[in-house]
Amino acid sequence: MSGHSTNTGAVMFPGQGSQERGMGRDIAESYSEVMELWKKGEQIAGAPLREIYWEGDEQAMTETSYQQPALVITSLGLWRVLSSNIRPQYFSGHSIGEYTALIASGVLDWEQALELVCLRGRLMSEAGRSASGKMAAILKLPQETVQQIVDQASEDTGETLLIANYNTPYQLVISGADNAVDKAMELVKQNKGKSVALPVSGAFHSPLMNEAAQELAGFMEKLHWKNPEIPVHLNVTAQEETNVDNLLANMQKQMISPVYWTQLILDQWDKGARKWWEIGPKKVLTNLVKNILRDSEKSWEVETVGSLEDINKLGLETG
Repeated sequence: MSGHSTNTGAVMFPGQGSQERGMGRDIAESYSEVMELWKKGEQIAGAPLREIYWEGDEQAMTETSYQQPALVITSLGLWRVLSSNIRPQYFSGHSIGEYTALIASGVLDWEQALELVCLRGRLMSEAGRSASGKMAAILKLPQETVQQIVDQASEDTGETLLIANYNTPYQLVISGADNAVDKAMELVKQNKGKSVALPVSGAFHSPLMNEAAQELAGFMEKLHWKNPEIPVHLNVTAQEETNVDNLLANMQKQMISPVYWTQLILDQWDKGARKWWEIGPKKVLTNLVKNILRDSEKSWEVETVGSLEDINKLGLETG
């Protein structure tokens, strides 16, 4: 086995926004077990995921009900090839990526997890169509200022609004009712910050997803959950979890709770992690980690493994 093998780092799996044309194709065409993941995912999703993402159907690629299973399958395929070489201290994933972490840590069987992921994508997509709501990224303003803006916009409109993703100290995502998000974006401009509306189908990680979250929670109860082989750092708490009952309870809240990503990475840092592996396309989490840890005086590494080429560059034994 290569000297790259590690048990002091953390493996993380990306979420929506990391999709890209062709993702996972090179791994699937090189490893038959990974191709089977895609085929099984297509059966469960009832959609031609390979055609959509490998051929690059731009409109379909942004559909939540397709994105979520396709991202989990992409990251899971990469992890299947890498897992014999990397034994991390922690697993984590950003939003839908947390489901990949549950599979990798042995909490859920991959077929059951894919059913759960496909249901989640459908429910979130439907919730977005039936209840108006949206999300926006807020850049260049500190968390305290963004919280003040959220509180004011919510009060001014009488509508639901909250910080949904704590991605870095200066990149936060707000989620809520259309009017409240619009008002907040005006206030961001007045405070000399920058806001970017996100191409998602609803107000994810907010109470506007409550009905969908309840349905998903009911389905979760039917699955066989196990204690993780390696601790999973959770979005909802930013803490590591090894107890199966706590894992289930927190995953049942995940769709309506904020993603405490900054706090999660800092907790891993405090507990000794100095190497992060992003297993998935596009380097979104890699860049978040760089921004979260950029003022640290101690040395650390973050590496993206998003393709067969990336795996080959590592020189790891595979298969």
